[in-house]
Amino acid sequence: MAHPAEDVVSTPDENEFPSGFPPSICDQAPREKHLCGSCGSVLNRPRRSACGHRYCLACAHWLLRNNKKPVCKKCKEEGPSTEDEGGVLTLDSQFFCDAAINKEIMELKVHCANQGCPWRGVLRDFEEHQSQCDYALIPCNVGCGHMVIRKALASHLKKGCPKNTSVCPTCSRSLPVEELQNHTCHGQGEKKMSKEEKKQKNGGSKQNVACTFSEVGCLFKASVEKVKEHECSDHVTHLQLLLEATRTFHASERGAKNTPPFTLLSRHSADDSGPPIQREVEVETDGGDGAGREEMSLACSLRDDQATILVGHQLEALQQRLQVSENVICVLNRELEKTQLCIAVLESGNQINLETIQALETKIMDQEQRLARKDMVISSLQQCVSAQQDVTYDGTFLWRIGDIGQKLKESTTGQRHSQYSPAFYTSRYGFKVGMRLYLNGDGAGKGTHLSLFFVIMKGEHDALLSWPFKHKVTFMLIDQNQRDHVCHAFRPDLTSTSFQRPMLDTNVASGCPKFFPLAKLGSPKHAYCKDNTLFIKCVVDHS
Repeated sequence: MAHPAEDVVSTPDENEFPSGFPPSICDQAPREKHLCGSCGSVLNRPRRSACGHRYCLACAHWLLRNNKKPVCKKCKEEGPSTEDEGGVLTLDSQFFCDAAINKEIMELKVHCANQGCPWRGVLRDFEEHQSQCDYALIPCNVGCGHMVIRKALASHLKKGCPKNTSVCPTCSRSLPVEELQNHTCHGQGEKKMSKEEKKQKNGGSKQNVACTFSEVGCLFKASVEKVKEHECSDHVTHLQLLLEATRTFHASERGAKNTPPFTLLSRHSADDSGPPIQREVEVETDGGDGAGREEMSLACSLRDDQATILVGHQLEALQQRLQVSENVICVLNRELEKTQLCIAVLESGNQINLETIQALETKIMDQEQRLARKDMVISSLQQCVSAQQDVTYDGTFLWRIGDIGQKLKESTTGQRHSQYSPAFYTSRYGFKVGMRLYLNGDGAGKGTHLSLFFVIMKGEHDALLSWPFKHKVTFMLIDQNQRDHVCHAFRPDLTSTSFQRPMLDTNVASGCPKFFPLAKLGSPKHAYCKDNTLFIKCVVDHS
């Protein structure tokens, strides 16, 4: 019989484990697959059960730890037959890390939940930002129990922390640092008034003031403002003087000397506002009897005790101020470390961006080179396609030559002496041949005639053909008015290398150097050149 507690699925307390991220930080509402099946928050280190539902790692541990027979909550909501369908959970065998969904979650767009913080980023950087956010509430490090914004901690320690206190050296009261600066002890006002009256009696002239620690050996004298700056800055020197004075006092006390080691209260004894016992000691000392000496010794002992108490109070006040300074410095050091860390992260990110840019530039250059090579291949293929479109396999070829005026000018100036026609074949597997035209003539016809030659080219089936080339060749300049075509025919010289099997791409051209006079090219009776275009026909006789 199962224990009743085994069928109870408990839920964790919200502070018992670090469960998922709050959905409210997401810029857009998270999808159902990004939410934990237990806490309902955005998955933190997601684990997937055998039944296909997802849980935060902490939620999965909590379910297994606090339930003797843990059952998938989603499966239980879907139907009661969870045990038969694999709804019982075990960490080792039924939970595994879901890296794919974790990658999606880490790229979710989020924002900081602290009021006033403008930070936005991806969830991958959220926890790091939370540990450094200037708007996050943190406890005071002095222990006053207040929660303050991180960036206001230094101001809180200096002005508002009730535990960050110092002791007044005059009245021994423990006060906050800010109140201590404006604090006035009982009787201190009268002393200040008496000093002001003395200044008025002396004509109100500005005089140098001695340091408060002049009674223990400090020789600094200056205006009131500079003395205050001196007292705030030379703590170490004053502590050393106080330590030396204390040692001297203890040494004199052990030696039972009547003269005090230092006259810390000499100014108070000379002032009318000093204690009555000091004035009595002065009067009786003048008497010179034995009772006077005993009373004077007692008065000196009391003065020594007062001086010791005063020195102790001053030391305690300095220690308090030193502790406050250390707290402020600690906070500033933390802020400096955060700033340095942020700078390091930015520099690292900048370096990564530079490397990425360089890699992309390299890829772009590589792609441009590939495009250039492809353009060359495309151009070559276009030429091949064009040549294949013009090729014939019956030994007859009609060559259209456009832009004759420009080409004749280039031939006359020597920029382009000749041009080749596209190749054609005497039969499907026959000789590969072509024509070569000199618009300004060549050899005997240079400058006076068109020169037209027959060219035998290296073909794909030369090994199967009978050599030398023996077929009759006829050239024809077409009259575009269809009246009087110009024809020239010749038979090959079988001994000439021009009609042997080609060893190179083409043989030496052979034909008619005085094919047609240039003077008749523009004759109005004929239309050999019409619309700046010539037509030349070549016929190879197969018989």
